[in-house]
Amino acid sequence: MAILCPNVDLTDFERRIGYTFQRRDLLTRAVTHKSYAHEARHEDSRHNETFEFLGDSVLGFVIGDLLFHRFAELDEGDMSKMKAYLVSAPILAEKARDLGMGDVLMLGVGEEKTGGRKKDSLLANLFEAMVAAVYLDGGIDAARKFIETSFAKDIAAIDSENLLFHDYKTALQELAQGKGLPLPNYHVVDEVGPDHDKKFIVEVKVGTLAARGEGSSKKEAQQQAARHALREAGA
Repeated sequence: MAILCPNVDLTDFERRIGYTFQRRDLLTRAVTHKSYAHEARHEDSRHNETFEFLGDSVLGFVIGDLLFHRFAELDEGDMSKMKAYLVSAPILAEKARDLGMGDVLMLGVGEEKTGGRKKDSLLANLFEAMVAAVYLDGGIDAARKFIETSFAKDIAAIDSENLLFHDYKTALQELAQGKGLPLPNYHVVDEVGPDHDKKFIVEVKVGTLAARGEGSSKKEAQQQAARHALREAGA
């Protein structure tokens, strides 16, 4: 028997994402994982894999357009790095978590038991599927608004920080992949200071390599940890 998470409220979810669907079937399909559709075995249970494909394309176009107009003075290589960072699976999974998308994801029994609602891969795909659903329901303007709202803080941070700051995590991931190591694993080891001036300390591990970084946000601390790990690795 397939599982729809208990007490699911798609109306509340629409409020969270800031978009109300005219066609609720598009929203339902966007939150339906293939494991649910395969176990349900009826015509109405169509899953979201093709939505992921379309959403990836729409997301890439909108992010590319935003970066092109915001950073027109940069070359193609720098903008490509920015785009790769913003549309990476960890970032998309983070967006999905921020919006509580995992709470409305329809999963089969097996995926439910193995913690599918918390998997980065499923959540990143779910975010892409939601972009597609918004695009199909409201057109490119609605999709653009949804994406701009979701990424506003990230793009503003790139605008206000040294551009290279945002390359450390990507560079560390590429280094790990090039050496056949597991992907970097980040976790918060401490939080210090009052709420209005809190500092986060994050540790990153890549194989036997470990390094720590500090920042006023978890993202900044992760980037600094990646920066220190790269130094330790001699990169």
